[in-house]
Amino acid sequence: MSIYIISEKCTGCSLCVAACPFGAIRMMETPRLTGSAGASPSAAKRAVIDLNKCNLCGACVPACKFKAILLEKTDTVCVAPDIKDYKGIWVFIEQKNGKIQSVSYELLGKAQELAKKLACKVSAVLIGNNLDDQLDELAWHGADNIYLVQAPEIANFQDEPYTNILVKLVQKYKPEILLCGATAIGRSLISRVAIKIKAGLTADCTGLDIDPDKKILLQTRPAFGGNIMATIISPNYRPQMATVRHKVMQPIAPDKHRKSKVIRENFDSGLYASRTKLLDIIEEVESLVNIAEADIIVSGGRGMGSPENFKLLEELARVLGAAVGASRAAVDSGWMPYSHQVGQTGRTVSPKIYIACGISGQIQHLVGMQSSKIIVAINKDPDAPIFRVATYGIVGDLFEIIPALTQKFKQVLKR
Repeated sequence: MSIYIISEKCTGCSLCVAACPFGAIRMMETPRLTGSAGASPSAAKRAVIDLNKCNLCGACVPACKFKAILLEKTDTVCVAPDIKDYKGIWVFIEQKNGKIQSVSYELLGKAQELAKKLACKVSAVLIGNNLDDQLDELAWHGADNIYLVQAPEIANFQDEPYTNILVKLVQKYKPEILLCGATAIGRSLISRVAIKIKAGLTADCTGLDIDPDKKILLQTRPAFGGNIMATIISPNYRPQMATVRHKVMQPIAPDKHRKSKVIRENFDSGLYASRTKLLDIIEEVESLVNIAEADIIVSGGRGMGSPENFKLLEELARVLGAAVGASRAAVDSGWMPYSHQVGQTGRTVSPKIYIACGISGQIQHLVGMQSSKIIVAINKDPDAPIFRVATYGIVGDLFEIIPALTQKFKQVLKR
C-alpha cells in the first residue's frame, strides 16, 4: 500500500488533519505558481503526510472533499518461509556466574509437557564457560539434548555475542519452538534473536499449550493492562518464540537416572566480539529475602499509608523468614523500591504463603501473585477484590492486626 497527496487538488482545507487518528498529516506552506505562465511562485498551505507516523488506515481519504488523497494498493506479496524442517523444543538456559537460574528448570518442565503433545524432544541451549558441572542437572530436569557453547569471552551474558551464537544455532538446527525466561537477560536477548531470524515473539506469557489440531504453540499472556488474557499464535514462521515469567511454570521433579546427549559447538572468536565491555557484576543487596525465590511474602499496598509503616511488614517478615513485597501503588508513591514490586509490571511470584496487607487486589496485582498456594488478605474494606482470590480474609485495621500477628508468631516460633 502507498499513499500520497495530489498537490494540484489540495486546497489546504485541513479536513484530513482532523480525520487522521495518528497525527500523521500537517499543513505546510508550499510554493505555487499563480497567474499566467512565467509568473513568480507564491506560498500556499498544502497537506503533507509523515510516512513515519502513517499506518495506511485510509481514514483521511473519505474526509477529503476534493479527492486529493490517493491510497493505492501495491502488488507486493509476502512469501511465507518453508517451515516443514523445523522440529523440537528449545529452552535457553540462563546462567549467572556459572550457576543455572531456576527459571530455566521451570521452562524445561513445561517444555517436556508440550513435547509429549508434539512427539518431539526437548533441548537446552547453554552458553558460558566452565559449565560442564551443570550438565547433569539439566538432564535430570528434562533436557533430552544440550547444545553447549563455551569460551572465556562468553563466561558472562552480553547482548551481541549471545545473540550471534543463538542465531547461528537456530539457523543450523531449526527448532520448532524456542522458550526463554522473561528476565532482564531473557528480554534483552530473545528480542534481538527474533529480529535477526525474522520470527514472531510473544513476551511475558503466563500460559503455554499446543493446539491439538494444528500442532502450533498457543501463547497466552495478559493484554490491555491485564484486563483480558490473549492467546497468540505464530503459524507461518519458525521458531515460535515466547518468554515466560519466573515462577509461572513448575519444574518437574529431578530424575537422576535421566541422561542427555551433549552437542558441543565451537564458533570463530569473531562471533564473540562485542561493542560493549563488561566492567563488573554487582549483586543486588536484599535487606531481607529475594521475593522471586521466597516461600513466604508479606506484601503492602496503598493501605499502608506511608513508607514508615512498611517497618511493620519488615518486622513480621523477619519473624517468618519472609520477603517484603509491594503493590505498584506503593512503589509509585516511593514507599518501596521497584525490586519489591509484585504484579504485571513488577515480579511474578508463587510463594507457599502470600500475605496481602492493605492491597485492594486490582487485576494488575493479581496477575503477579494469584498462583500462590495460600493467600491471606488483610483489608478494612470487606468488598475489596483481593478477598475474591484469598484463601483466608481478615477484615479490619491492619495497624492493629499486623502487630498482633507478629507477636503471636514470635510466641509460637519460640516453642
